[in-house]
Amino acid sequence: MYENILLETHGKVGLIRLNRPKQLNAINTATLSEIARAVSEFEQHDAIGAMVLTGNERAFAAGADIAEFQQTSLAELLRGLRAEQYEVLRRAKKPLIAAVSGFAYGGGCELAMMCDLIVASETARFAQPEINLGIIPGAGGTQRLTRQIGKYWAMETVLAGRVLSAWEAYRMGLVNRVVPIELYLEEALELGNLIASRAPLAAQLAKDAVNRAQDLPLEHGLAYERSQFLIAFGSEDKQEGTTAFIEKRKPVWRGR
Repeated sequence: MYENILLETHGKVGLIRLNRPKQLNAINTATLSEIARAVSEFEQHDAIGAMVLTGNERAFAAGADIAEFQQTSLAELLRGLRAEQYEVLRRAKKPLIAAVSGFAYGGGCELAMMCDLIVASETARFAQPEINLGIIPGAGGTQRLTRQIGKYWAMETVLAGRVLSAWEAYRMGLVNRVVPIELYLEEALELGNLIASRAPLAAQLAKDAVNRAQDLPLEHGLAYERSQFLIAFGSEDKQEGTTAFIEKRKPVWRGR
């Protein structure tokens, strides 16, 4: 079913592994389409509570496939196929974790930033080097990066093509944690299974509310949070969670 990615399940986590090692997992249209399809498939499985997106130790994704990019016309870009595929990731309801080692450049950095959390190995490197090709980031690199690390660091990264080390990215708030290279995927899967053990509806509502915090003024964000809280409060899982707490047992989540 897939030519450019590999799918696995680890407990309650669906793992999507980019599998173009000769191209350092460079992202072409076919790969992006497969990632979007895999995310949609895992979204449909009740047994999956979170997803991890990764590459290999050498490269998460070294950017867009330049050979394909060179042949892509403006008309093709205007049709918006790549944008639609990226939207599948952005709109995923289940938490999505990027496990990054090695290069996360250009589209690879943008792909990681579309995820909800980032676990990085000590070898991870983040960059938006599009300016070296005479273009600019086109999948959120100027917008998400600025929101995460601030205007001035984003300016240097985008305009000068600065490469951020894993620890620099951590200090700037771009990644959640940095771990030794032999542990980065294990750490991401462990985090994914921890999240997947929580009430699934509450996790989805919380993810949505946190994402809205970047887009809404505080007053509107608080109102949106309140609406999501009320949905969670009226759920079967809320009743099960409070009952299990009182009875001193583990809750059995229904996701409704």
